[in-house]
Amino acid sequence: MSKTNAPESSEPTEQEAAAQLSTAPLEDRSPNLPKLGVIGWVRWFWRQLTSMRVALILLFLLSLGAIPGSLIPQSGTDPLKVTDFQKAHTTLGPIYEKLGLFHVYSSVWFSAIYILLFVSLIGCIIPRTWQFVGQLRGRPPGAPKRLTRLPAYATWRSEADPEQVRAAALTILKKRRYRAHLAGDAVAAEKGYLREVGNLAFHLALIVMLIAFAWGQLFKFEGGKLVVEGDGFSNVLPQYDDFKSGNLFDSDRDLSPFSFTLDKFTATYARTGPEKGTPRTFRADVSYSEGSDGRTKKTSIKSNHPLDIDGTKIFLNGHGYAVGVTVRDGKGKVVSQQSVPMLPLDSNISSQGAIKVMDGYRNAKGEKEQLGFNAWFVPTFAGAGKGTMFSQFPALDFPVLALNASHGDLGVDAGLPQNVYQLDSSHLKQFKDSKGKALKARLLPGETMKLPNGAGSITFDKDIKEWVTFQISHQPGDTWALGGAVAAIFGLAGSLFIQRRRVWVRAVEGPDGVTVVEMAGLGRSESAKLPEELGDLVGLLHTEAPSAPEPPEHSESSSETPTAVPAAEGAEK
Repeated sequence: MSKTNAPESSEPTEQEAAAQLSTAPLEDRSPNLPKLGVIGWVRWFWRQLTSMRVALILLFLLSLGAIPGSLIPQSGTDPLKVTDFQKAHTTLGPIYEKLGLFHVYSSVWFSAIYILLFVSLIGCIIPRTWQFVGQLRGRPPGAPKRLTRLPAYATWRSEADPEQVRAAALTILKKRRYRAHLAGDAVAAEKGYLREVGNLAFHLALIVMLIAFAWGQLFKFEGGKLVVEGDGFSNVLPQYDDFKSGNLFDSDRDLSPFSFTLDKFTATYARTGPEKGTPRTFRADVSYSEGSDGRTKKTSIKSNHPLDIDGTKIFLNGHGYAVGVTVRDGKGKVVSQQSVPMLPLDSNISSQGAIKVMDGYRNAKGEKEQLGFNAWFVPTFAGAGKGTMFSQFPALDFPVLALNASHGDLGVDAGLPQNVYQLDSSHLKQFKDSKGKALKARLLPGETMKLPNGAGSITFDKDIKEWVTFQISHQPGDTWALGGAVAAIFGLAGSLFIQRRRVWVRAVEGPDGVTVVEMAGLGRSESAKLPEELGDLVGLLHTEAPSAPEPPEHSESSSETPTAVPAAEGAEK
């Protein structure tokens, strides 16, 4: 039987056998800078920008750049806090303004880092993808000349023909999901391509996340609306209590047409034990319609269960009580009848607000005036002489409304914005009681406070309603960002835990006519599992090509099955 060894010149070296185990580009760390020229400098800069090292640096800089956006007030989210910060920090304020720290995410330097990172990832992934496609279309390289130099190695002598050994090895490797083929006197096989797939998927997922975040920031909007039971909301800009949006958002075009009415709000609380007063149920029953003439539907909005209408989510954000009051003038004419929302001050919904009568009121002299009432409301009063106006429980067990009254000018006609929950008392005079003190009263539902000198009255109506604040937001890139994040996690896991490795099986006829079988493995980086995996393959092939009997002087080891050993132990001396 003749030997089937291929010529030495056709056998790859160890370096060639290890080539293309990764698509990572080789970086030139010592370029001949003085001789580059313009084109050379451009190419060198592009190689640096698209290197993994620079991409990681840019990602780190992006993370650092986001820190000021979390610690310093941003003009896009809370301009009032920005103004207060600038007034309180007269030295730092102008410096932060010049550095763009009050609008970090739209600043030039943050946008530059963002764009450079995006370009770096694109420039990194395209050539690596093309190279990986070429590897998939090609075949694993042939066996190197000296397999004993590889990290894992095993050998034995067999009476089976070399062709039979190679055929058995080819079958075994393909069953173990190796890409295998016959290359000269050896079988070359490779496995672990999902490692590079995971690496590329991770880079692609980062690109998707960058695009999704940018898209979401540019076209997002978010607003809040307080709605009292029985009232409604239409998704048009004037209906919002507060509203903020991305730079490319168009309120005339991008606001989805819908409306809803708050039919009823239900809240229950724990009444006993250490968790007394803790909310158990928050549910807002609403009727809503999509489009300008859509059919009315009913649903419930709960905490962490928003209503989704055409990509716009309506969250249940907070709640409180709206007290019903009726104000009459000195002739008994009703000049105002309204449900006034009160803002909670604590977890038991002790609340504060302002009742304003702006039109239709005339005093005892027939002169036009405006009325203002500072109001404090508690849903569960402790009782007279048992403390101040602080609620003992958040439910409506013993509601009490405390008022003091003023008259004059509320300042609403000046054209300046005013807090609807507070009184501007600069042009108001307090009503006085018979003792000359400020007029105050503590009312139960149905009770009335008389104003002095025939100025009228205010009645605390029995109809106490609840209000809900809804957060209405649209984040167009959320789904893509979530998908990119999940893909990045799986891609990173694949690139970290999947081992790219190659196995060669050489079977040639020895000088004594007995087949010499050699098996060796090589991974991208040394792995403790590579000898173990090669040992399993050796055991399977040894079953098909068992060891040949050794000469008498070696009979003690003739029955031993060969095992994979590190190159330092199995290498030829």
